[in-house]
Amino acid sequence: MKKVVKFGGSSLASAEQFQKAGSIIRAEESRRYVVPSAPGKRFSGDTKVTDMLYDCYETAIGGKNFDVKLKKIQERYNEIIEGLGLTLSLDQEFEKIHEFFENGAGTNYAASRGEYLNGIIMANYLGYEFIDAAEVIFFSEDGEFDSEKTNRVLSSRLDKTERAVIPGFYGALPNGTVKTFSRGGSDITGSIVARAAKADLYENWTDVSGCLVTDPHIVENPKPIEIITYRELRELAYMGASVLHDEAIFPVRSEGIPINIRNTNDPSAPGTMIVESTCKKPEFTITGIAGKKGFAAINIEKDRMNSEVGFARKVLSVFEENGISFEHLPSGIDTMSVFVHQSEFEEKEQKVLAGIHRIVDPDYMELESDLALIAVVGRGMRSARGTAGRIFSALAHADINIRMIDQGSSELNIIIGVNNEDFETAIQAIYDIFVVTRL
Repeated sequence: MKKVVKFGGSSLASAEQFQKAGSIIRAEESRRYVVPSAPGKRFSGDTKVTDMLYDCYETAIGGKNFDVKLKKIQERYNEIIEGLGLTLSLDQEFEKIHEFFENGAGTNYAASRGEYLNGIIMANYLGYEFIDAAEVIFFSEDGEFDSEKTNRVLSSRLDKTERAVIPGFYGALPNGTVKTFSRGGSDITGSIVARAAKADLYENWTDVSGCLVTDPHIVENPKPIEIITYRELRELAYMGASVLHDEAIFPVRSEGIPINIRNTNDPSAPGTMIVESTCKKPEFTITGIAGKKGFAAINIEKDRMNSEVGFARKVLSVFEENGISFEHLPSGIDTMSVFVHQSEFEEKEQKVLAGIHRIVDPDYMELESDLALIAVVGRGMRSARGTAGRIFSALAHADINIRMIDQGSSELNIIIGVNNEDFETAIQAIYDIFVVTRL
């Protein structure tokens, strides 16, 4: 058994959290490759090291003295080093960071130093080899992740390395300049390392015991999800569920490597297994519920729309010309609705409406604003009759008006549109009928 383990920022925020992570790693010989994030918040109101680095760098490029801010960041790391009883000095590393900040090394370099320094500490603490991610994770000149080159070089390096720490979140461009993934990208690094190591399992350690059926800020103590497929997680992540960076699925998916979301503060909890496919039946008809507020709908009506070749393409070309992407496109014989992010649409709404009038000459158009979209996702829905009916029933009992419903062809998800003000109530109602009462 060979495992790659990634620890999130809250799991490495202090010496005490480092010790918990160290105990987890040492508990199993199979945990051979470790991917650390930068230190997160130690307590409510604290600041993440990555945010401190961004702020420090902005001060530096603004031509102001940033010594005090950089010293505070070093103090955070020294606190961890002292708490772990290590004889390690990061003085030379911080001198180099100071020099690079003065010379305008870029925000990518600045942000990446949080993971880089934590990686040095973790390697020293465990007695593992340290591999700088900039030496083994590559981006092309246009900033796109170079999957095949990375896998080739990293696989070769890990073949010769029994145990190693590889910092998360960043890699390098062809010229050696540091390039980061999007925020939360350490999840992606863990997945990349798992693929290169041909791991049996990728463990992602965070501060929650796996994925939950829905947002605990909306539903009190929602049930945990024991097992979820890559596809289900992608659908939920797209609609706002945020336990794992949605791009982290792709490297391991290509190799069929499962991901296990675990809780550093409760290592005995089994967490959630994320797999390509499974014969195990879900506990409930649905796997999860997620959603987002802040959508607008452009409703278009025209007689015999269905017989007009290229009608939808023409309409969507107007949105494309204005740099607006659409979320959903429910349609009927003579009607078509385009759901978009309201914040993107508002400043260009009149240009879009005029463009639609010119290109397709609709009989009628109407705008609806302040809408929310909710995704009900689950592989169990394929074999369960009346899922949509149960959703209608739950929302009707909660006195919620459904503005849109759209089921994907895979029967894996149903998207419901409601008013923003009904968002939380709708999620609670759907959760209750499928999970609490199971009617």
